[in-house]
Amino acid sequence: MKNVPSKIVLGSLILVTVFSCKKGEIAENQSEIAVSKDAAAVSDSISYAASQKIPDRKFVKTADVNMEVKDVYDATIFIENQLKNLGGFVTHSEIKSNIISDETYNTSDDKAILLRKYQTDNSMTVRVPSERLGEFLTFVNDKKLFLNTRIIHAEDVTNNSKIAQLEISKAQKTGEVIEKMKNNEKKVELTNENLPENNAQQIANITLADDLKYSAVAIYLKEPKIRVAEIPVTNTKYFDNKYQINFAYEAKTAILSGFYMVQKMFVFLLNLWPFLLIGGAVYYFLKKRKMLFQKTGNE
Repeated sequence: MKNVPSKIVLGSLILVTVFSCKKGEIAENQSEIAVSKDAAAVSDSISYAASQKIPDRKFVKTADVNMEVKDVYDATIFIENQLKNLGGFVTHSEIKSNIISDETYNTSDDKAILLRKYQTDNSMTVRVPSERLGEFLTFVNDKKLFLNTRIIHAEDVTNNSKIAQLEISKAQKTGEVIEKMKNNEKKVELTNENLPENNAQQIANITLADDLKYSAVAIYLKEPKIRVAEIPVTNTKYFDNKYQINFAYEAKTAILSGFYMVQKMFVFLLNLWPFLLIGGAVYYFLKKRKMLFQKTGNE
C-alpha cells in the first residue's frame, strides 16, 4: 500500500511529459504551417502586383528591387539564368568591389601578403516578358537574405493606347486627303507637315507596344558582410633597404662628381680670360703708376 502513492506520482509525471512533448510538436507544426502560409502570401502578393490582369485595361509594368544576398556573383548568375529561361534579357549589369582597406604584412625577406577588405554589389537592369514578371520576381525573392525595398509600378496606359491609335488613324486620313489634292506648293507644304507627325506617332506607338510586352526591372544586389582577400605580393620594403645604400658605388660616384665639378669650374674660369687679362693689365698699370709716384716723391 505504501507503493501506491509513489506509482501515482510516477504515472502523473509520465503523462505530463508525454503531453508536453505532444504540445511542443503541435506548436512546431503550427509554426511551420504559419511560415508556409506567410511564404505563400509573399509569393501571391508578388504574383498579383506584378501579373494583375484586368479586362480591357493595359498596363506598363516596372519594378525596382533592392536586397542583400549571400553572394552577389552567384545571385547574378542565378538571376540571369532564370531571366533567360523566361525569355527576358539583360540591358545593364555592373558588378564592382568597393575596397574598404588595404594592409600589407611581410611574411619573408621577399614575400608579403596584401590583406584587402571589400564589399561587392551589382546594379542590374533587365527586361522580362510582362506576363511573366511575377514569376521572375518570385525567383529573385528566393535569393534574398534581407529585402530593403521592392517597388512594383503598373501604369495604366489604356487611354494612351487608344489615343495613339486615333492619332495614327487621323494622320492616315489626312495623308489620303492630301494625296487627292492637286500637285502644287500647298500640297507639298501639307505633306511635309503631316509626315513628321505621322512618323512621331508611329514611333511612340512602337515604343508603347514594346513597353507593354517587356517590363523593365532594376535590381540592386549587395553583400551584407565584408569579405577578405589574401593577395600574395612582393616585400618592397626589403628591396628598398637592400638597394638603398651601396657604399662603393656611392663613394665612386662622389669622387667622380667632385672631379667633374673641378673641371666645370676650370672651364668657367677659362671663359672669363678677357676679364682676367683686363684686370691684370689694370693692376700692372696701377702698380707701375704707384711706383712712379713713389720714385718722384723721393727725389
